[in-house]
Amino acid sequence: MKEFILRYQRQITLEGFGMEAQDKLTKAKVLVIGAGGLGCPILQYLAAAGVGHIGIADNDTVSYSNLNRQIFFGQEDIGKFKVDIAALRIHALNNLVKTTIYKQRWDQALSIEHFPSYDIIVDATDNFSSRYLINDACVLLDKPLVFGAVSKYEGQIAVFNKMQDGQQKSNGLPVNYRDLFPEPPKSDEVLNCAEGGVLGVLPGTIGVMQATEVIKLISGVGETLANQLLTYNALTNNFFKVQLIKNDKANSLMPNTIDSFMQTNYEQLCN
Repeated sequence: MKEFILRYQRQITLEGFGMEAQDKLTKAKVLVIGAGGLGCPILQYLAAAGVGHIGIADNDTVSYSNLNRQIFFGQEDIGKFKVDIAALRIHALNNLVKTTIYKQRWDQALSIEHFPSYDIIVDATDNFSSRYLINDACVLLDKPLVFGAVSKYEGQIAVFNKMQDGQQKSNGLPVNYRDLFPEPPKSDEVLNCAEGGVLGVLPGTIGVMQATEVIKLISGVGETLANQLLTYNALTNNFFKVQLIKNDKANSLMPNTIDSFMQTNYEQLCN
């Protein structure tokens, strides 16, 4: 107990936070899908804050091109699986945190099997097929989704499938990723990080903000980005926040049963 108090003292002494919020973090289970540029800072700060159980999903290995932004990894980690290194770094940072790793590409079956075990899902992926798949599973299973994305010099953060306390529901339901983007962009409309590049510090900024949203959702402290999209431009330091509303087109395009979700080809959908 003494180690617990000493480790989290700076949070426990915060007005409006205290031991009650810290206990909520300790009991929480959060799944982070993607251990790359966004996932690295998310995982670090969730572990440091004391989230009791963190799931880490990624099937990729470390490469030299990762090192400008994926701060969990060093040159000695080239060729190793990211989830293995991330789990080791988390345990070195906070041995009170339990981790579960999923060393495979995330798919429908994994979502249906494992999402029910977690309180919050965090999308730290870098491709549209994964984003739509994760979003649709969260809607079907009623799981809050903390979303983040980066490209070049700009990033986005949002909290989907969750209402703000006291917030009026739009058409009786919280918004999700498809309310913002009902259909995936065409393959030549949006460049990925490999094609368009990304400023190394940008995923750190967006990832830390995603971790902040997770902590607020768990603890009940502050106001989250539920039903809102926050955009950050690193070149100008401008933040732009918009309120999101339900999109009728989105409902018609989303699988509305587990069976239809399992039969959706997200790779084909996003190509």
